[in-house]
Amino acid sequence: MNQLNAKFIISAEKLSQCPDSLYPEFPLLGRSNVGKSSFINALANNKKLAKTSNTPGKTRLINFFNFSDKFMIADLPGYGYAKVSKEAQARWQKYLEEYLLKRTQIKSLIQFIDARHDIQKNDYQMREWVNAHQLPIFTIITKIDFIPKSKRQKVIAEVKSNFSGDVLPFSSTERRYCEETIEYLADLCNH
Repeated sequence: MNQLNAKFIISAEKLSQCPDSLYPEFPLLGRSNVGKSSFINALANNKKLAKTSNTPGKTRLINFFNFSDKFMIADLPGYGYAKVSKEAQARWQKYLEEYLLKRTQIKSLIQFIDARHDIQKNDYQMREWVNAHQLPIFTIITKIDFIPKSKRQKVIAEVKSNFSGDVLPFSSTERRYCEETIEYLADLCNH
């Protein structure tokens, strides 16, 4: 299963526009520029599948990707940065909450934390919201390749001590953790 055939399905602004699908779904939560699009591209082994950008806040819709008819990944707009009006932000928040709370296909949320930085205030706020609604979630630490090997375990332990659930390291440039991550997702799909 180390090679998944992934394809982009559709972008949706709100729940009613989400694709009709029976596949388990994994929404990606994280700050802008945390590496969600790069994560999708690394898992798919296709650098052009999800659009990556150096400009934070580019993703404004929920983008759905089908991975070999095994599961779907839903790339959500990053939180914490976007040059949009307060009304637009309020609308996004309403639509995203509706999607996260009512979409029955969701198997688990995935929260992304950048290995190079301490956990940010909005990361904690997002996790508090998820926990308040008792949604299943695990954490992926991105950009772990930027951390010296001798310090990686410390970074992972730090995130584990702050967030409950499983914590997986990830590097989209090294693609070293792709197989373990795919196996982990497949395992969740089977439960």
